[in-house]
Amino acid sequence: MRFIRSESRASDRNQTLFAIARCLPFVVMATVVTIELTPAHVIYTGPLLTPAPALAAVTMGPAGTGGVVLLAAGISALTATHNHAWGTQQVYANLLALLVVSVASVASSAIRERRDRELSQVRRIAEVSQNVVLRPLPARMGGVRTASVYMAAEHGAQIGGDLYEAVGTRYGVRLIVGDVRGKGLAAVRSAAAVLGAFREAVHYEHDLIEVMRRCAAALGREYDLLDRSRLQDWDERAEQFVTVVLAQVVPDTAMVQLINRGHPPPLVLHDRKVRTLGPVRPLPPLGLDEFLTPPPIGLETFPFAVGDRLLLHTDGVLEARNHCNEFFPLPQVMETVEGATPTEYLDGLRHALVHHAEGRLADDAAMILVERATGAEPGWRSES
Repeated sequence: MRFIRSESRASDRNQTLFAIARCLPFVVMATVVTIELTPAHVIYTGPLLTPAPALAAVTMGPAGTGGVVLLAAGISALTATHNHAWGTQQVYANLLALLVVSVASVASSAIRERRDRELSQVRRIAEVSQNVVLRPLPARMGGVRTASVYMAAEHGAQIGGDLYEAVGTRYGVRLIVGDVRGKGLAAVRSAAAVLGAFREAVHYEHDLIEVMRRCAAALGREYDLLDRSRLQDWDERAEQFVTVVLAQVVPDTAMVQLINRGHPPPLVLHDRKVRTLGPVRPLPPLGLDEFLTPPPIGLETFPFAVGDRLLLHTDGVLEARNHCNEFFPLPQVMETVEGATPTEYLDGLRHALVHHAEGRLADDAAMILVERATGAEPGWRSES
């Protein structure tokens, strides 16, 4: 909860600073009027009005900035009339400076507002495209409870290549988490190819190894469709790959099966202690089989008892850094976060991650949390 309070305080502080910045041009103009219409008018205030439009352009649109310009011009004319200063060189110099700054401020405010609208539209399109790939997970399936979260990095509103899915099948609950190297539509196409193959294969393939092979084949076909003219050399082609981990919560047993292809290993929380489910035989990511000769794909099994929580995540979680350039200590944080349900627990992890990264993620981050419930449910059985 302390992470939630910290994030709330940061948001309140940002809103306060924005309100102060928005009031600043009016404070300046009120100060000028106060000085000029009182005995303190001996103080020369002409240049103080000039920055008002520029200050307004920081937090206001062109209409608001234009209003400040008109108000500043009116105050300048009022004070010049009150002090009988018309005809002096100082008054005309101040008006000329105010005019130049006003034109530049209104123009910059209009440009910024247009760019904000364009960026907002791009973000909406990116969000829709991402949601097509990353569908919300049900709260419960088979004998497990699930929760998921996806956080996009804020640089440029690019569509990321993170992928995840959980499907309840007759073989158990099967999950996938992966990360496509790169950004943009090409990354989304690669993620969609892998996810499409996974969603189809999990219902028909008894062996999880065959599901992984189907995903690899789909990615290979997608890469064959790429415009290879963009790839300048062999090394650039070798940089096209997808890290992925498949998991299967085995029904009627306290076990989870994993296949890891170059992805950060999952973590299991058991009795408030975290252990890493690292692969015994590391395998290369999908898409690199033509460059590397991987060992035979093997299925690795780990204990996963009732009440345990399994976290699958992308490297954007581990690589989040604070201002001291320290990585996010995910295993340690998992042992301290509270949450009665997977959704509450994962929300606590999300707040902790945002707090550590100080609100700025360098890469997209996705997490799936799976908790084994108190037993199997109808429709969740092993293949006979």
